[in-house]
Amino acid sequence: MNLTLKIWRQEDAKSPGKMVTYPISNIEGHMSFLEMMDILNDELIEKGEEPVAFDHDCREGICGMCSMYINGEAHGPDRRVTTCQLHMRMFKDGETIHIEPFRANSFPVLKDLMVDRGAFDRIQQAGGYISVNTSGNTQDANSLPIPKADADLAMDAATCIGCGACVATCKNSSAMLFVSAKVSQYALLPQGRVEAKDRVLNMVNQMDIEGFGNCTNTGACEVECPKGISLDNIARMNRELIKAKA
Repeated sequence: MNLTLKIWRQEDAKSPGKMVTYPISNIEGHMSFLEMMDILNDELIEKGEEPVAFDHDCREGICGMCSMYINGEAHGPDRRVTTCQLHMRMFKDGETIHIEPFRANSFPVLKDLMVDRGAFDRIQQAGGYISVNTSGNTQDANSLPIPKADADLAMDAATCIGCGACVATCKNSSAMLFVSAKVSQYALLPQGRVEAKDRVLNMVNQMDIEGFGNCTNTGACEVECPKGISLDNIARMNRELIKAKA
């Protein structure tokens, strides 16, 4: 395939940015989107130009680092995939692809396609820890029975990789889906009930401090989430918050 890439270039957090056009050719459909970006950067380096900065790590859809806004969608046109799992066969020969960083005031651009998602880290830190004694006194897993339905829901919530696609997709830049997933993975299990009240109060408060918007109830976050985190978690977090404030 021969493609035209329009990529957001920004020197640093304080500099103005702009879209820059790059033609690229001989792209195979089996390549991942990040492999295509690697090829572009190799060409730019050979020309003595600055390569495009973008986040990446595991390239296995686990770390959540590869956050790009591709043709108006977080992680691109495919579903339940991160950018590193997006294949070039989703595009057509001769197509123009617009590539931007995630847009949210709480995710300031650091350089080109890289954004600072430290706000997510601070929200998780506000949630604290669970008071489980692991100093040689751990119990066998079967000694504390947990309904399978609850365990499954907790594991589903725990699959959130914190990529920020929910924030980038929401017109209010809401972090409700992310925060609710982190609240739910503990709220559903008995080990997480001890600090449940403080956890939800502190995490929601930190979310507001970071400047994320309110939930829009449009459900775009669930649609674009690469792990399919359910909106049910937001309802659960709201119930936890109401109980904590009672």
